[in-house]
Amino acid sequence: MNRQQIQALDRQDPLARKRQEFHLPEGVIYLDGNSLGALPRVALQRAGEVVERQWGQDLISSWNRHHWIDLPIRVGDKIAALIGAAPGQVICCDSTSVNLFKLLGCALALRPDRQVILSRPDNFPADLYMIEGMLRSGMAGTRRLDLAPEGQLESALDESVAVLLLTHVNFRTGQRYDMQRLTRLAHDCGALVIWDLAHTAGAMPVALDDWQVDFAVGCGYKYLNGGPGAPAFLYAAARHHDRIAQPLTGWMGHMAPFAFETAYRPATGITQFLCGTPPVVSMSILDAALEVFADVTMDALRAKSMALGEVFLELVQADAALAELTLASPPEAADRGSQLAFAHDEAYAICQALIARGMIADFRAPDVLRFGFAPLYISYMDILHSVEALSAIMAGKLYQRAQYRQRQKVT
Repeated sequence: MNRQQIQALDRQDPLARKRQEFHLPEGVIYLDGNSLGALPRVALQRAGEVVERQWGQDLISSWNRHHWIDLPIRVGDKIAALIGAAPGQVICCDSTSVNLFKLLGCALALRPDRQVILSRPDNFPADLYMIEGMLRSGMAGTRRLDLAPEGQLESALDESVAVLLLTHVNFRTGQRYDMQRLTRLAHDCGALVIWDLAHTAGAMPVALDDWQVDFAVGCGYKYLNGGPGAPAFLYAAARHHDRIAQPLTGWMGHMAPFAFETAYRPATGITQFLCGTPPVVSMSILDAALEVFADVTMDALRAKSMALGEVFLELVQADAALAELTLASPPEAADRGSQLAFAHDEAYAICQALIARGMIADFRAPDVLRFGFAPLYISYMDILHSVEALSAIMAGKLYQRAQYRQRQKVT
């Protein structure tokens, strides 16, 4: 595509107006929203309000006066609308890993006679770490973790499987699983499913209720734009609520936390998944950030993110200077999430060279350069400028400079 065609795409973009709702640094093109979303202006305003007025002026009365105590449910219901879930099935709390631990405990208890937790070796590692920890602790009994190689996942689904756990969009390559089909296949053999939506929520439509998903987890700081360390969320289908008992029986998950009873009585419904005191400041920021989705549809977001990716890929493939980059993502837009990944032995240094030029992408070991397309604030001209910067770096082999090869703690 030429510059005039790309400019025309921006003029015709029905989501172009949303860019003004974000605080975007001048001179920076941000293609890392799949790691940390950009700052919504409304979130910045809410942060000041919560800290200065609510905490600063109203102090502890804010738990009631400003409804701090209701934040987990309120934020959960906002997220539910983005992932195809009816109210009362999503709650905002804790981290993705902690929430996965809770759901895994529930799911295994519902399948006491089955021995296998099934996943993939390229699933997000933190999810696998939580499973391994539960197995080492003895909390999962004699269960085991089986990792199905590429092409063997469906054949591994049999009557030994208690839980199928998958990340919907692969964090390295962006490959998207067919959630509806795999959930149905798992149910056909009597297994339950847990989906990790970290790279899904806020970027692409899913229909958890319609597809009969059992459980799901996700984070608040990627496409939901909730800020660094934003609290996570979990989904538990209402049909399971009366049959589950999550293992982390914390204060806020009690039926009446302020009765201060000695014995634990779990709350009903989705509230039973609460554990500790809600992180009010960060959860309030996430609550405000979710307002940017109020006037858009997930279908519109998905259409634009796919189009952004297609323009990026077309420009890369047409540039001889970028021939060294190997596409690590599925070639078809429908088969990937809102990102593209390219493999190169010098991917880390290339990424650092891009950042130095004001074009922020990220690196994932061992050799993957990732570009995330957050459709609320990325323009088509951003894509053109990014590929031009990438081309200049590759043509001049600028990534060979020493300053770009020094590994930092966070990549």
